Amino acid sequence: MASSLARVLSRGFHVSARRRALTAFNMPAMSPTMTEGGIASWKKKEGETFSAGDVLLEIETDKATIDVEAQDDGILAKIIANDGSKGVAVGSVIGVLGEVGDDISGADQVAKNAAAQTPSQNAEPPKEEKAPTPAPAPESPKEAPPQESKKELQTGSRIFASPIAKKIALEQGIPLSKVKGTGPSGRITREDVEKYKPETAATTSAAPASSQPSAAADYVDTPVSNMRRTIGSRLTQSKQELPHYYLTVEVNMDKVLKLREVFNKTLSAKDQKLSVNDFIVKAVACALADVPEANSAWLGEVIRQYKKADISIAVATPNGLITPIVKDAGSKGLASISAETKALAKKARDGKLQPAEYQGGTFTISNLGMFGVEHFTAIINPPQSCILAVGSTEAKLVPALEEERGFKVVQSMKVTLSSDHRTVDGAVGAKWLSAFKGYLENPLTFML
Repeated sequence: MASSLARVLSRGFHVSARRRALTAFNMPAMSPTMTEGGIASWKKKEGETFSAGDVLLEIETDKATIDVEAQDDGILAKIIANDGSKGVAVGSVIGVLGEVGDDISGADQVAKNAAAQTPSQNAEPPKEEKAPTPAPAPESPKEAPPQESKKELQTGSRIFASPIAKKIALEQGIPLSKVKGTGPSGRITREDVEKYKPETAATTSAAPASSQPSAAADYVDTPVSNMRRTIGSRLTQSKQELPHYYLTVEVNMDKVLKLREVFNKTLSAKDQKLSVNDFIVKAVACALADVPEANSAWLGEVIRQYKKADISIAVATPNGLITPIVKDAGSKGLASISAETKALAKKARDGKLQPAEYQGGTFTISNLGMFGVEHFTAIINPPQSCILAVGSTEAKLVPALEEERGFKVVQSMKVTLSSDHRTVDGAVGAKWLSAFKGYLENPLTFML
């Protein structure tokens, strides 16, 4: 009897401990620069158990859609941020987790407690401002709640909003009490504030309808995605803060095109095909080995020079530009570079790149030649020091004394190197371009 009672007591104590094991599951930061993201889809349902390594959900970052795996065995007690949620701040509560056997009835309370703490953790310090004089209004019980909500907004005690949402609302004079939040637990996000339309504006636009015909808007507003916002921010910072300079050369592509044709005849049996860009990637890596000063990064107190050429290749996607990386390209052959580039480009367009596949490159290539662009300059992707802008290959007449006509037609391609003058001096940039041009004009050196 005593042993049975002991077992019952021990089980009771164990269950009690498990009840306390329910924990809030916060939005993870999938990259160092990530501040918010979206919930693409949950892979587990409420009440469903999972094991370590199982995918719990897919998160949309500013670059890709990433799987979030469970670190331990457990149970998904509650989902707070549902599928399709946007602008979910890093660190905010998106769900409640527990252990198998837990009493998950307390999940709602855990969610409420965590949500109540989130605004105070993320809130900005209150700013002193002169409140506008309120217009006189008749006393009515129905009018009290909005006035109270406005007061609560000013003190930040009950209206939950992200710091950026509060900032935008303050600058544009938008009453947060009238904005409907779509974030976790009704939290107001930046997107909610930007989409807010005042009732007065709606009334004003509707009023003249009876006196004048309504016309359809001659423009379309597209909400700025996380990816597009990040691209804009980083490139603006790069252009403003980095001392860019540009060097352009023309490359004779005759030998590359002939060698590519020979290789592709052999590879066609394997259903493979080399692109001109594959030769460019290889030539970039070889030139970086010859002029390693160009394979560097400005890190503030030090200039880091890399030993391997991890080449970032700009890929256009429906959501914006992303740069997956062919790592250690100098050690790979053309066929390997081609296969890896195609696989990375497909993952980029599908939004399936992992952070390690697009973060940490040492040099970037942006190729617009396939669009018929002859020449352009590109913005450096910091902390990298260089980016190579590649134009189209065009037929060109050049003097040729050995020819009877005195001239010949060559396939010429213009490339422009953008460099950070803090790390790569003009002479170094010119030396690198000379090495790059040499490799492309004599592509058999790739095989040595």
